[in-house]
Amino acid sequence: MPRANPSPGRQLLVNWQRLQALPFGKRLFSWAVGRTAPYTGSVGGVYTDVRPGYARVELTDRRAVRNHLASVHAVALVNLAEMASGVALMTALPPGVRGIVTGLSIEYRKKARGRLVCACAADVPPAVATTMTDSLTHDVHADITDEAGDVVAAATVHWRLSPPSF
Repeated sequence: MPRANPSPGRQLLVNWQRLQALPFGKRLFSWAVGRTAPYTGSVGGVYTDVRPGYARVELTDRRAVRNHLASVHAVALVNLAEMASGVALMTALPPGVRGIVTGLSIEYRKKARGRLVCACAADVPPAVATTMTDSLTHDVHADITDEAGDVVAAATVHWRLSPPSF
């Protein structure tokens, strides 16, 4: 069984810097994230900006992510929020700190149609930035907007952060 990368955020940033300027580089980066976390890749979101503590993901409205009401499915939206929060948080954390989603809450504000954008800025809890000795829960917020700039969904992703175990 493969071991988890002890510093996924650093590797994500290296990969982003290497790929983002290439033709189809953003899609290749997104595909690589989806290969690492296969369910995450199933929605087909494309990272368009990645910086330490920040991620922006776009989702093209298409039949594969639609529901019976001809709008983007609720689960596709929550997946998009998890995609953005995960890369934003992982790139903010110091090496060795591990994170796993323990819960998600989302408020759907209007039908999601057209190209959607999920932007997420994740901060590092003070206990993690200093010397982390115990696991803690940290909430990361992500808003999903439509082409008009309206928030179609607001999500809170609950992360359990654990100290390094070298």
